Amino acid sequence: MENNIEIKETNIDEVLKVNKNVIEFSDDVNLNKEYFENRYQNKEHVKIVAYLNDIPIGYIVGYDKFNDGESFYVWMAGVDYKYRRKGALTKLMQYQIDWAKRQGYSKLKIKTRNARREMLSFLVKNGFNFTEVEKKENIIENRINLEKII
Repeated sequence: MENNIEIKETNIDEVLKVNKNVIEFSDDVNLNKEYFENRYQNKEHVKIVAYLNDIPIGYIVGYDKFNDGESFYVWMAGVDYKYRRKGALTKLMQYQIDWAKRQGYSKLKIKTRNARREMLSFLVKNGFNFTEVEKKENIIENRINLEKII
């Protein structure tokens, strides 16, 4: 794990710099500034980016999707494929947890897909529990809902 990874709350432009190099999202032309901003508009939200030597390499965007006073939703997360396995996602998630606790949330919720094996593995290893499976026609596209008590 790289100790010189720095995590900062930032703006959507920094998130988009990283997002273009997240291979899982590279085919989605709709992941633009407007798409992101529409999702968290008028909701409590946070945009955090991991930097390695001032290069943005990973991000998390989360917002208060459920408005239940306890759950904060980790909506989008990704790490540039060139910088994986250096600890960026771990540091981002810990920052997200600490941030959510400071805001009074007691759970993080996230959704991923069967096809996103690396993310599923990361989430399970980091204490997230499966809560629901949204079935799709192609099983690899099933959505997996998880949560972690923080």
